[in-house]
Amino acid sequence: MRIATIGGGPGGLYASLLLKRSSPELDVTVFEKNPRGATYGWGVVFSDRTLTSFREADYRSYVDITEDFVIWDAIDIRYKGELVRAGGQVFSGIARRKLLDILIERCIAVGVTVRFETEVVSADLGDCDLVIAADGIHSGTRESRATVFKPRIREGRARYIWFGTTLALDSFTFIFRANDHGLFQVHAYPFDGTTSTFIVECSEQTWRNAGLHEASETESIAYCEKLFAEDLRGNPLMSNQSKWISFPTLRTKTWIDSSAGVVPTALLGDSAHTAHFSIGSGTKLAMEDAIALVNAFEDRDAAQGDPAALRAALADYQMERKPIVERFQEAAKQSQSYFESTSRYQDLEPEQFVFHLLTRSGRMDYGDLRQRDPYLIEHVDRTFAARSGGPEDAVVAPPPVLVPFDLGDVRLDNRVVLSPVFAGTSVDGVLAGPDREALVSALGAAAGLVLTDEIAVSAHGRVTPGDVGLYDDVQTQAFRGLLQRADRVAARLNHAGPRGATKPRATGLDRPLDSGAWPLVAASPVAYGHNATPAELDARTRAEIREDFTTAARNAERAGFDAVVVEMGRGYLLGNFLSPLTNLRDDELGGEARARMRFPLEVFDAVRAAFGGPVGASICADDWQRGGARPDDAVALVDELHTRGCRLVEVTAGYTTPRFRPHLDPFYLTVLSEQIRNECGVPTLIGGGITTTDRINTLLGGARADLCILRRDP
Repeated sequence: MRIATIGGGPGGLYASLLLKRSSPELDVTVFEKNPRGATYGWGVVFSDRTLTSFREADYRSYVDITEDFVIWDAIDIRYKGELVRAGGQVFSGIARRKLLDILIERCIAVGVTVRFETEVVSADLGDCDLVIAADGIHSGTRESRATVFKPRIREGRARYIWFGTTLALDSFTFIFRANDHGLFQVHAYPFDGTTSTFIVECSEQTWRNAGLHEASETESIAYCEKLFAEDLRGNPLMSNQSKWISFPTLRTKTWIDSSAGVVPTALLGDSAHTAHFSIGSGTKLAMEDAIALVNAFEDRDAAQGDPAALRAALADYQMERKPIVERFQEAAKQSQSYFESTSRYQDLEPEQFVFHLLTRSGRMDYGDLRQRDPYLIEHVDRTFAARSGGPEDAVVAPPPVLVPFDLGDVRLDNRVVLSPVFAGTSVDGVLAGPDREALVSALGAAAGLVLTDEIAVSAHGRVTPGDVGLYDDVQTQAFRGLLQRADRVAARLNHAGPRGATKPRATGLDRPLDSGAWPLVAASPVAYGHNATPAELDARTRAEIREDFTTAARNAERAGFDAVVVEMGRGYLLGNFLSPLTNLRDDELGGEARARMRFPLEVFDAVRAAFGGPVGASICADDWQRGGARPDDAVALVDELHTRGCRLVEVTAGYTTPRFRPHLDPFYLTVLSEQIRNECGVPTLIGGGITTTDRINTLLGGARADLCILRRDP
């Protein structure tokens, strides 16, 4: 069986080595277009978990690699003139050229043919039984079959340049420095006893402000050496074809091609996927791909040359490895987003900035850091508590989740919010049945705040016939009796708009009533899914609904609620006005974003005037739909709410129309919340499947939110 590997980087060499070692009868050849020793980049970083897989895959190369390692167990962050060290972070580095030499020699030792300065394309390899395409991000093999592999490349928003330096670091080091042109950041790490990698990154605007878009390589080096002179301590920066580029994130629909009439081909490493350098090395991913490919070969006994076994092995390789890489890419996306937006966090104090940086990708949280470096977390706890009014010289401080929070004049004992979901069992708008039981349970659970599910401001503002309301005295008194002995409770006031007159959610979401429906109203006569087409809001209904919210706010105060939240998201009436997808008006309430805000802001002002306590808003920060509202629209809305005295913003996303595409990863609200919180200066509340206080501590400690909805099992 003949196997050709296109690309002599670490991934291609490692796959070839492992295949030949596993099945010596294989004829394996590596084709590399560059001379031996020619490589881009400086050092490669590995974690201790990766090293375990290397040891099990090929012990000889593992020994050779680890003998040349530089090992460190700390991350240093230089920010605002301070140095903060986070311990317990074990990584290893090696020179890329040394790693290549080790793998080349090991390939030759086991009988792999390695041909340098030989450029081939897959069409030249028709006599082979398998082609491994390890030819990088610009893979000619992948592009020649683009209709099969379906690659998608997303360019990053930042610019970076890859240098080396003779500065011998003893840790992974992040450096943040600002000048008149903007904020620059460095990712640096050692890889031998005398040299370190030194990556400089900045925003596109900062890059242009500094004139680096027109600078030569020599000029770029001079600029960066001057900017980071204090950090380099007299050591020069070194170039290796260094250019300012944007990071390309590559995803492919499939990694394998077993089509009839072509040589079976498997993509590996950067030819199949990339992940931002801030979270780990492409070399690590490529070598782990190689291990997975060889394991699949062994499991299917594919080396015997049976085409069916080969196809099965390739399918196993993709099914085993692709989901793992996609999860890694998702974490890398969060990390990349952080480094593309670091200017947003410049107001954070050093300890909170460091905590935010270390937890940026979601792979490490509050609990992990407490285990790795308890002293750092104790400092984070004390700093967080002091910023919230605690003593600055406290010896012991609670974790962020247990630090009190002032919602206007209302003090919450902790940062946990419970928000029970109502099933629609109320009668004539009076809380009853399982809905009442759910609220009672939440009220007795010692949360800092209980936020109700949607409370209708009128009978025509209900979502279902079983919705609870605050539009008459009986409903108000029912709540008053329940809340007299309760702690802090907030009412979520809502008008369903186009999502009204539906069956209870136990029968399905947004299913219109068969009978007994009431007339619907919306910004424009656009139906929500299969619901009835609503009437367009006119001057009369505009005034009526504004008055309905006012009455409900007064009733909320009479009932004993400590705060109210005005619902402006989830596809309900006020959110319906804010989105260009559903507000098609051409009068003063439609058109550009500021006009679309007018009616929701009128309602907020009315509620604010009618309710004596703190008033917040629940907003949709991203419609998750082409042509819909985006995070920048949400920032503009929150800025307006802030000037009107808004004390809290609940951040949600989607549901503006039923056609939205959900992004249900663990971070889907986090990025939106931290943008709004840190750009607008308004406290934020987020939910989104938060199930542990550890997760809440991570969000709070990293300045991503101020309150969190904890999801409880019923």
